[in-house]
Amino acid sequence: MQFKDIEGQRVLINRLTEIIDSGRVSHAQMFLGPTASGSLALAIAYAQYLNCTDRRHYPEGSELRADSCGECPNCRKYRQLFHPDLHLVFPSAATNTVKGDSLSADSFQEEFREFLNKYNQCGTEDQWYEMLNVANKQGFIRERDAANIVKTLALKSYEGGYKVLIIWLAERMNLSAANELLKTLEEPSPGTLILLVAESRDKMLSTIISRVQTVVVPNTISGFSEEKKAAFATMFVSWMRLLFKLNMQTLSAWVDQTHTLGREQQKQFLQYSQEAIRACFLKTAAGITLPGELAFGDEKFDNFFPAMITTRNVEKMNDAITDAIYAIERNAYAKITFMQLSFTMSKLIKNR
Repeated sequence: MQFKDIEGQRVLINRLTEIIDSGRVSHAQMFLGPTASGSLALAIAYAQYLNCTDRRHYPEGSELRADSCGECPNCRKYRQLFHPDLHLVFPSAATNTVKGDSLSADSFQEEFREFLNKYNQCGTEDQWYEMLNVANKQGFIRERDAANIVKTLALKSYEGGYKVLIIWLAERMNLSAANELLKTLEEPSPGTLILLVAESRDKMLSTIISRVQTVVVPNTISGFSEEKKAAFATMFVSWMRLLFKLNMQTLSAWVDQTHTLGREQQKQFLQYSQEAIRACFLKTAAGITLPGELAFGDEKFDNFFPAMITTRNVEKMNDAITDAIYAIERNAYAKITFMQLSFTMSKLIKNR
C-alpha cells in the first residue's frame, strides 16, 4: 500500500513521512480512528514507507511530499503483504475448523490477507467476521496471540530493516493479552516498530495507552467510498425528514431498516451523520462549503437543511450522536439506541 492510494488524509500523511525522514520514529504507536478513514491502510503504508529503499520525494507544493517507490523488493513484498518482517495480528473467533486451544491470529493469516486485498485494506470488523463465517460471534486478540508476538519480535529481522508488528482493532485485546504485551511495548528489541490500529480507546488498558504514541486519524467523509457515501446520504436525508414530522409508524420502519445493518455499518452511518452535520454548520455559520460534503443527492434538501444547524443545536447534536456510537460499541440494542437518538435529534432540530 502506497500513500497515494489512500483517499484524503493528505495533511496527516505528509506529517508521517516528515517524521520518518527526520529519523524520529517512535517504536510504539497507535493509529486511532474509524476504519472508514483508512487507519489500517495508513499503518501499512507507513510501514512500507519506513522500509522502502528508494523513497520518492516530490517538489514543494505537491499534494504529497513523499511516498514509497512501490518498486523496490521491500515495496513489492509489502504490496503482496508477504514481507517476512511484517507481522499482522487481529481479532479471531472460533470457526468450524479452528477452535479451542489452537485459536489465534496465526490460524487465519491467509484469510486476513484475502480480506485486506478484497476491501483495499479498509474492510470493517463485521466484514472480517463475515469472511470467517462466524455469524454474530465477537472476535478477540488472546493471550496466545500475545505470546506469539513476544516470541516473534525477539527474533532478528530477516531483511535487515525494521520488524513491523501491526495489531488491527487493538481494543479487542483481552486482559491477559494486554498484560502480556506491556513489557514488549515499553522495551521492544532494536529495529522494531509496533503499530496498534484502533477505533476506540475506551476498552483499552491505560497502561497500554500510556506506552504508545497516539496518531489521531481524522474522521472525514472523504474516508468513505463513493458508493457508501451515496447510501448513507439517502439514509441521512430520510432520517432528517422524518425528524421534522416524527410520525411514529414511519420512524419505526426507518429504525427497523437501520437495525438490519451490522454494528460496524451502524457506527459508520452515525459517523457520517456527524460529519454531514458539521459540514452544514460550517456553511450556516461561516459560509464555508467543503467539496463534496453537502451533496446529499437531493437538491431541495441540500439547499434547505443546512440552515437547520446552528450554534444553538450543533454541539448537542454531536454529543447525542457520540453517545449513540458509544452505546453501539458496547452492544446496546440498536433499535432502542436509534429511537432514543431520533427523539433527541428531533427536539434539537425544531429548537434551533
